[in-house]
Amino acid sequence: MKKKAASTQRVSFETVRQLALALPGIEEGTSYGTPALKVRGRLLARLREDGETLVIKIDFSDRDLLMQAEPDTFFVTDHYVSHPLMLVRLASVRREQLRILLEDAWRCAAPKRLVSTYDAGK
Repeated sequence: MKKKAASTQRVSFETVRQLALALPGIEEGTSYGTPALKVRGRLLARLREDGETLVIKIDFSDRDLLMQAEPDTFFVTDHYVSHPLMLVRLASVRREQLRILLEDAWRCAAPKRLVSTYDAGK
């Protein structure tokens, strides 16, 4: 049996954790009783109570574009409509897509100096 390509392998919260920990200043914690990832105390992402959905920080315009392009993967509930957050179905998001989302969320939440240092090291 052939192994699935990395881009189509199922993503878990452990995948989210590994990708996020590659960014500077990431702290593990909890939010609403679920595992969460933060930078300098600011929420980046957390596992939703269902254990299958990620809540992630995102700019409203990016959120709208992603939800229109891939509504089976990206969505919001009424609770999140007025917050710069989006829900991501881990079963359908691609690893590379998730890596980019996490880095973008980190850039929104991290102090500017930390982002500058990170960019300078790339």
